[in-house]
Amino acid sequence: MTFAKLNLSTPILEAVRELGYETPTAIQKKAIPAILSGRDLIAAAQTGTGKTAGFVLPILEMLKGDKPSGERKRRAKRLRALIIVPTRELAIQVESNICQYGKYLDIKSMAMFGGVDLEPQKQQLIDGIDILVATPGRLLDMAHQRALHFDELKMLVLDEADRMLDMGFIGDINKIIERLPVQRQNLLFSATMPDGVRLLADTAIDNPIEVSIADNSTTTPQISQWIVSVDKDKKSALLSHLIKEHQWTQALIFIRTKHGAAKLVSQLEKRGINAESIHSGRSQAVRTQILADFKSGEIGILVATGIASRGIDIDELTRVVNYDLPDDADDYIHRIGRTGRAGACGEAVSLVSMDDFKRLCAIERRLNQIIDRRTIEGFITVKELPKSNLDFVSKSADRKTTKSKDKGNKEQTSKEGRKSNTKNPYKNSHNDNHKEPPEISEASTPDSENPWLRIRKK
Repeated sequence: MTFAKLNLSTPILEAVRELGYETPTAIQKKAIPAILSGRDLIAAAQTGTGKTAGFVLPILEMLKGDKPSGERKRRAKRLRALIIVPTRELAIQVESNICQYGKYLDIKSMAMFGGVDLEPQKQQLIDGIDILVATPGRLLDMAHQRALHFDELKMLVLDEADRMLDMGFIGDINKIIERLPVQRQNLLFSATMPDGVRLLADTAIDNPIEVSIADNSTTTPQISQWIVSVDKDKKSALLSHLIKEHQWTQALIFIRTKHGAAKLVSQLEKRGINAESIHSGRSQAVRTQILADFKSGEIGILVATGIASRGIDIDELTRVVNYDLPDDADDYIHRIGRTGRAGACGEAVSLVSMDDFKRLCAIERRLNQIIDRRTIEGFITVKELPKSNLDFVSKSADRKTTKSKDKGNKEQTSKEGRKSNTKNPYKNSHNDNHKEPPEISEASTPDSENPWLRIRKK
C-alpha cells in the first residue's frame, strides 16, 4: 500500500514524498482512514511506529478541505485542532512535523509550552492559527487568561496519554476538556493502555474505533538488549570504557537526576569524551539547541534525564544506555523505543548495580523475557547481581507443573483401580446378553439435552 491509497490530497503526498516516505506504517494504515471517516479513535502504538504522522496527515487533510484556500479568514485567539502532549520537546517535534507535512498547504500551526515568555505566544494566537500543539500546564494558563478560545475547535488529540498520566497531568486535562465544545472529533494515542488511560478515554471519547499495533508487553525485535553488572561507584568508568572500547560515536544516555547528569558529563570530559546534557534545570533555548546539535551529529554523546525520553525524535539513533534504570518498567520501553525505529537495528545497554536489581526484575517481568547479561573484562563487581527472578519463577513453575502431572497420573490410576472393583449397576450379572448403556459426557451431549447444564443455567 502507498500513501496515495489513503485518500490524501496531492499537496500532502508531495510533502511526504520529499521527506523520503513511500509506504505507510501499520499504525498509519489503520489510523488515517479511521480519522478521515470522522470517527473518534483510540490507538495503542509503541514509540517509533510513525504514529505522529498517523494523526497529523489526516488532520491536515480535513482542515484543508474546510474552505478553499484564500476564502478562510482566521479569527484571533481561535484554533481548529488542538494536540496536547506531555513535554516541551515533544511539542516542538510534533509542530515541526506539521510544518513539514503541510508545507504546501495554507495551514498555520504553533507550539505552546512553559518555560518561555508568554507574550510572543499570545501574539501568535492573536494573529490566528489552525493547529495548536501544547503542554497541559501552559494551555490551561492561557485559557485562564482568556488568551485563546475553543468555540471553533473541531479536533482534539491526546498524544502520549500514558506519559501525561504518569506526570500527573490528568487533572489539567480534565479541566481543559470541560472547556471544549461537545461536538468534536477525539483522538487518543498512547504507547500503553493502563487503567488510568482507559478511564480518561471513557470520559472523553464517544464510541471510538480502537486500533492496536504490536503487543504492549514487548519491545521492538530489532533492538539488541543487554546489561552489565557493575558496582555503583564504577558506573562512570565502565561507561567511558564502553564508549572508547566499542568506539561509540552516538549514544543517548538516561540518568535519574539533573545533578547526576551534570556530574556524569564532567566525568566523561575528564576522560576525553565530549558530551552534553539536557534536563529540567536548563533553559528551553539551550535544550532546543542541544537537541538540534545531537540530531545533526555535532554532539555524539547526550546525557538526559527521563523526562526527555519522549521528546527526542531521531530516525537513526543507534544506541541508548540506561545509566540508571527507571522506576517504571514502561519507561524502560519508552526509553529504548528511541532506537531501532522504522525497522532499523538498535542497541539498548543497561548498567545495573545491586540497588537496581528490583527494577531489573520488574522490567524483565514486563517484557516477559530475561535480558542478556555480559561481563566486561577489568570490571569485577563486589556485589554481584542475583539470578533473575523471572528465571526462578519459570523454573519453579516447570517443577510445579511436573509435580502436578505426576500427582494427576497417580490419582487417575487410583480412580481406575477403584472403578474396577465397583459393581456396575447397569450390568445384569444373570444375563450376559444385556448391553451396557453408552457413557454420557458433557463433551458429546448438546447443551440443550444435558440436564446438569440446564440446572446450572437456571
